[in-house]
Amino acid sequence: MAEHHATGGHPAMDYAEHEKTYALFVGLAKWGTVLTVLILVFMAFFLL
Repeated sequence: MAEHHATGGHPAMDYAEHEKTYALFVGLAKWGTVLTVLILVFMAFFLL
């Protein structure tokens, strides 16, 4: 399966779109985690 991508992939697959979608997912997961940590830090600072 990995050999398809290394040699250009299956013609029916849009690998550029897959990679853009994955990059968006990773970016949203990263910033969502950062935002959650910041919210928890502010809650600990102001509520405790």
